[in-house]
Amino acid sequence: MAGEALLELEDLRLDHEKAGVLLDGVSLTVRRGQVLGVVGESGSGKSLTGLSVLGLQPKGRLSGTMTFAGEDLTRFGSRDWRRFRGRRAAMIFQDPMTAFLPVRRIGAQIIEQIRLHKSVSRQEARKQVVSLLTRMGVPAPEQAADRFPHELSGGLRQRAMIAMALSCDPELLIADEPTTALDVTVQAQILTLIREIGAREASVMLITHDMGVVAQSCTDVAVLYAGVVVETGPVTEVLQTPLHPYTQALLRAIPPMDGPRPERLPVIEGVPPSPETRPAGCVFAPRCPQVTSKCAVRPSMRGEGLHRVACVLIA
Repeated sequence: MAGEALLELEDLRLDHEKAGVLLDGVSLTVRRGQVLGVVGESGSGKSLTGLSVLGLQPKGRLSGTMTFAGEDLTRFGSRDWRRFRGRRAAMIFQDPMTAFLPVRRIGAQIIEQIRLHKSVSRQEARKQVVSLLTRMGVPAPEQAADRFPHELSGGLRQRAMIAMALSCDPELLIADEPTTALDVTVQAQILTLIREIGAREASVMLITHDMGVVAQSCTDVAVLYAGVVVETGPVTEVLQTPLHPYTQALLRAIPPMDGPRPERLPVIEGVPPSPETRPAGCVFAPRCPQVTSKCAVRPSMRGEGLHRVACVLIA
């Protein structure tokens, strides 16, 4: 059962100096003990939201409210961010091959992370690295710590990345497409690790485009479209009774596991708007089969309980 709010984003907007408005009012909450799936098409703002929580967003004007355990992250300076990243919130990046420095050994990079935030000797940090790699299921952890990133398989690199993210016991773990380019067996192992982390150690924000991953791994879900959250709620409610036309369309596009095989899967006609062409009203209106004149006004989030949706069709 999720507890009190750990991270709260309210009307978060990112106005890039060249590309325009990339996040257009993102509002979501991550609670303690929660695994929140953030789902949507490529370019919907999922990774940008995660990067913004760590102060790593592209250069531009960030506005709105971003609160972490009562602290206002929008007021952080460079020194505050250095203390916050890795220590209180950490990220599993999409591609560990590019996230790790290729010319330094895996263990040395994790040791540096530990000693940046903890007053421990290099020897003690080394012991912690071996212990973390062992917990992550890395075989021969002492030898793995002495290897360069390219000497490990994709799955082992991802486990090492998770070990690095957990090395300072963060309260929030942001996992950005953590199973990209991994085979199905390794994907399942990584997702199991993330579920266990969410249940025992840290709240998790799991960024993905895969509804199957959300159903398997998350307690709650937030659906993003064109830099806007259009639906949030407990994962079982959202997947079983989707309210927003975009969420409904995403779920219709999933191949059925039983019954007759369709000749063609449904598709969402059109393309997501660019920052320059984002509608003033509902951002999904140009592609929505249920669009009405009411959609010319940007809808606010509405609904009963925890399941909420930004759609004028919902009373």
